[in-house]
Amino acid sequence: MTMNISLPDPMKEWVEAQSRSGRSSNASDSVRDLIRRDQERADRLGELQALVDAGTPRGNSDRTPDDIRRLGRDKLVAATKTS
Repeated sequence: MTMNISLPDPMKEWVEAQSRSGRSSNASDSVRDLIRRDQERADRLGELQALVDAGTPRGNSDRTPDDIRRLGRDKLVAATKTS
C-alpha cells in the first residue's frame, strides 16, 4: 500500500537527514521505523495502564516510595541473575 503524507519543512529535512547519514536507507524506512517505535511505545503504555488498573482496586499501600523502589531493584537484580 502506498500512502503520501505532507510534512512541515523541518520534519521533512530531519527525515531526509536520516537517509543521508545512513541511519536509514530512505525516507520510507525512517517513517516506518518511527511508526514501529510508536506502536511499541503504545503497547508498553497499554501494558503499564493494565497493571495500574489491576492494582487500583487493592487500595493504598503501607510501603513508602523508597520501599517500592528497593523492591523493584531487588526484583531486577534477581531477574538478571537468573538469565
